[in-house]
Amino acid sequence: MRYLSPQNAAALAGRRLVARDFLWIVARDRSTGNPFPYGFWSDVGDVSAQVLLPETGVPTLRNFEGSGSLISVSDIVAVNNVTVRTVTVEMSQIDPAVENIVRGYDLKQAKVEIYRGLFSVSSRQLVAPAPCRFDGFVDEVEIRTPAENEAGSITLTCTSHTQEMTRANADTRSDDSQRKRLATDNFFQDVSVVGDWEMPWGTKSIKVEGAAKSQQSTQVVLQGTPRK
Repeated sequence: MRYLSPQNAAALAGRRLVARDFLWIVARDRSTGNPFPYGFWSDVGDVSAQVLLPETGVPTLRNFEGSGSLISVSDIVAVNNVTVRTVTVEMSQIDPAVENIVRGYDLKQAKVEIYRGLFSVSSRQLVAPAPCRFDGFVDEVEIRTPAENEAGSITLTCTSHTQEMTRANADTRSDDSQRKRLATDNFFQDVSVVGDWEMPWGTKSIKVEGAAKSQQSTQVVLQGTPRK
């Protein structure tokens, strides 16, 4: 269930609101790797607006550029589980600020936040700080260069931050990896050579094998003096 502030709930009940989307991107400088944050919104002109940070819920003031830079945001489904959500953002191809951040900076896995602000029809001011509707990363950037008399566009495909929960651990079962956690932990000290060990078993010596191989191996007959 999505939380609404008392101000937004009252304004929605009065049916006198104008909704606008805010896009916040944190790209990376290609030379230094330093973060480069920039904001766009779906209205005319530049604006300073308060938004609620997704990590803390604390309101903060940010600057957003408009005048057709942000064209549209696809539907954002609200879920209460860890499903990975995908959102597409359409942006202007001819806006200088959009061109600058898309072509001049690295957007690979850049942080993305999408907010929805509700404005009063009479005052044209935000009723309350805009809540975050989507928090994730840029997964793909598509720049469509049009032919003559056709329309071009820039499309950002974004995935929610829950995709991090689907990543596999890149760590390996090795002695070096184990000792990074605890220098005295030698649990995997023989993992690279244990497969070549030969262990005496009855009258034969066999190599130590995994469970899957040992089930298919020939059984060894034990020979010895029976007990009395």
